[in-house]
Amino acid sequence: MRKMAYFYLATAALCWGGNAVAGKLAIGHVSPMMLTFWRWFFATAIIFTISVPQLVRDWPIVRKNLPIFIFYGIIGYTVFNAALYTAVNYTTAINVTIEQAGIPMLIFVLNFLLFRTRVSFAQIAGFSLTLVGVALTAAHGDLGSLIHLGVNFGDAIMIIAVVVYAVYTIALRWKPRVDWRTLMAFPALFAMLATAPLVAWEYSRDALVWPDTEGWVIGLYTAIFASLIAQIFYIRGVESIGANRAGLFINLVPVFGTLLSVAVLGEDLQLFHILALALALGGIAIAELGKPASAGDQAGISASSANRSK
Repeated sequence: MRKMAYFYLATAALCWGGNAVAGKLAIGHVSPMMLTFWRWFFATAIIFTISVPQLVRDWPIVRKNLPIFIFYGIIGYTVFNAALYTAVNYTTAINVTIEQAGIPMLIFVLNFLLFRTRVSFAQIAGFSLTLVGVALTAAHGDLGSLIHLGVNFGDAIMIIAVVVYAVYTIALRWKPRVDWRTLMAFPALFAMLATAPLVAWEYSRDALVWPDTEGWVIGLYTAIFASLIAQIFYIRGVESIGANRAGLFINLVPVFGTLLSVAVLGEDLQLFHILALALALGGIAIAELGKPASAGDQAGISASSANRSK
């Protein structure tokens, strides 16, 4: 059973790691806002089709909590993915995947500032290393460039996405008690609706690119693999070995993303990428190992819930 859980979790991380690569491949085949729209259109159509009975049962709860479902859809799904797909137009897919390692660090900081969550020295040290790894990537190996605001525009957009997703994660502590299909279906629907104005904005700037054949394939990949399959496999993994241990597998996302960027896109793997990966992943591992005992399950649950929609 545990071996299957490891398979589920590793596959989910692989699907999420391919998301940034898909965004890079989409350039010239479908514009960022159009890709975001079709991702959530397909995901919504599929999840509603297979979940109607459950959604009907949960509708009374959803109706009473519409604002939070709308918030999840707009912030966690639309803004994050629109920013990610925009960022890869200006920076490398490797940078985008590694910079996502900053999400757990920012969640840690926000939880401490807002809720005074207990922390240990190992957590502080681990997340500090993660921050250095993210900064090293954003600065393209030259930390001195940050002093002169020499950060790539795409990296800046991705850092905004990281902040947005961290806020979304913090808000998950107030999620209603509904089935996972409901928690995914309605935010996906609101994400699709929220993307429509962004598509109109893209059209007004004469930047809209309607999907060609490759664009449709990429859109289906992001809906089926980066959304649905990753979601289902991750939940199965959490059910098998628990949220704390399952959450560690999220740290495979930048690793898989980097390897896929090199293998599929032919991007150069530079020394600072390797150092950034080592710092980011090593820092998160140290933080997890040094987690205060009382923070265990809740921290793991928060991390796992946060990454279900990536």
